[in-house]
Amino acid sequence: MNIKWEEQAPRKIQQFANADYPRENPDLEDLLTDEQVDHIAEIFQTPLTGSYNWDYTVQDDRIKKLYDLGKQLNWDPEMDIDWNRPWPDEVRSPELMNLHDYEPYLAMDEKTKDEFWLHMNAWSLSQFLHGEQGALLVASQLCSCAPTLSAKLYAGSQTFDEARHVEVFNKYLQKRIGVMYPINTHLKSIIDKILVDPRWDLKFIGMQIVIEGLALSAFNTTRETTPDPVLKDVVYLVTRDEARHVTFGVNYLEEHIKTLTQEEIEERAQFAYEACVVSRERLVATDVFRHFGWDVEEARKKVLDGFVMSTFRNLLFQRVIPNLSRIGLLTDKIRPKFEELGILEFENLATDGDINWSALERPLDTEEAQSHEQSMLAAFHEKFEEQANAEEPAQQVAEAGDTPQAGGCC
Repeated sequence: MNIKWEEQAPRKIQQFANADYPRENPDLEDLLTDEQVDHIAEIFQTPLTGSYNWDYTVQDDRIKKLYDLGKQLNWDPEMDIDWNRPWPDEVRSPELMNLHDYEPYLAMDEKTKDEFWLHMNAWSLSQFLHGEQGALLVASQLCSCAPTLSAKLYAGSQTFDEARHVEVFNKYLQKRIGVMYPINTHLKSIIDKILVDPRWDLKFIGMQIVIEGLALSAFNTTRETTPDPVLKDVVYLVTRDEARHVTFGVNYLEEHIKTLTQEEIEERAQFAYEACVVSRERLVATDVFRHFGWDVEEARKKVLDGFVMSTFRNLLFQRVIPNLSRIGLLTDKIRPKFEELGILEFENLATDGDINWSALERPLDTEEAQSHEQSMLAAFHEKFEEQANAEEPAQQVAEAGDTPQAGGCC
């Protein structure tokens, strides 16, 4: 085993041999085989304060039931996913990314366009992978620093969930796509902050409420938009676990936040706000734009100016904001900041504190399970339709080449 220590996350794009994705003569990086791989590691220092819990009484409460569900609904990436299904014929989505009239994209030949969309998919899924490793590290910390036995037991089960998520996204990237991107710097900064903060409840807020809440929305969107049946199954199974994780965070923090001083609450509200701000920036694949030689800031602006991406960025927060409100972190002081982001409109939506046990207990293989949680996508389509209708008169009078932007999402 060869371990290579780095002072920061490496920025190199990796490719892997024997991927299912049908591409010819990849020339972007040398392909890596198992024998050539170094175990690249980065050290972080944390003043983590752990705690024993000597009261072994386990209450029959919500956290206990979530822990029990985690035991019952374990799944295996090797057994519960059919990895041999063929790759879909069409994976391009220039209109959704607002690139349909972008000159650098139009200038690409067909082969390069295929390679571009391969890399866009690889970038998005790589962030899922890196985020899951961050969740694995944080969950393992919570085993030590969570103050109650029920929280420690649940954090232990979540740690195994996150290990499985790392495994399945890693396998998908290496087997199905063959390209892996480095972690987005904005995502890395959030995870770093959560890992090194000594306060256990900030770890809960950052991971269980913000990152996991955003992941739930992103996974649901991915499942409904990807043409790959393998990825649909991957994100469905991961989403089942993540739903329990968010519910755990909301239920555990709701009572804890009430015990804090107002100053401590404001500190945590500011932390949650800053995590949301940074999270909005991590949705744009600037590394891909840079790799293909585009003007990164111009391409970033082009994508963000599109209606779909601007709407998608906000809709991702429709679980985070009501959950923050539920646990008491949408304070009068912090509310105007969230309003400036344009995401306070979700405040009164349903929270994950009221547990839908029938949804969480749903078997893995039912047809009902394969079509659950459509609310975010329905809202997205409704907003998109409203925008399209509003733009129709302008389209009728627009000169050639002046087509209004349709938008973009990853």
